[in-house]
Amino acid sequence: MAHSFVNNNLHCVFSTKERQNLVRPEFEERLWKLIVSVAVERGMRVPAIGGIANHIHILLSVPAVFPLAKAIQSIKGVSSKWINEKFPGRGRFAWQEGYGAFSVSASQIENTIRYIRNQKKHHRKQTFEEEYILFLKKNGMEYDERFVFG
Repeated sequence: MAHSFVNNNLHCVFSTKERQNLVRPEFEERLWKLIVSVAVERGMRVPAIGGIANHIHILLSVPAVFPLAKAIQSIKGVSSKWINEKFPGRGRFAWQEGYGAFSVSASQIENTIRYIRNQKKHHRKQTFEEEYILFLKKNGMEYDERFVFG
């Protein structure tokens, strides 16, 4: 083949350090925009982003030449630095070390976008921990619950 064609859509999920409520309403929208700009600068697409005070969901389209771990690391690093510089009186902001990344087929993109955009409504009924365990189970991932959240 003369060209590479890659459709690498991932539903990425990660929380704030110790799942503290660190994503504040006063900067949430600006944070989402910053994360999208970081991703786009690195050749990624972000069809959807959303979350609540203690975690984030991103539908991320990662190019074949960019490792996922590096993509997440750059998003977390730049956004943490930005929050700590722009909002210094709030205490130290940090994301958790790990993350979840789940592949999304083309047929499920619209459902995933809706899910991500409705995080606030969704989490009136379910905690992040419950949601994350369901993601692991739904994706057939082996895990030891003692070590999922650190």
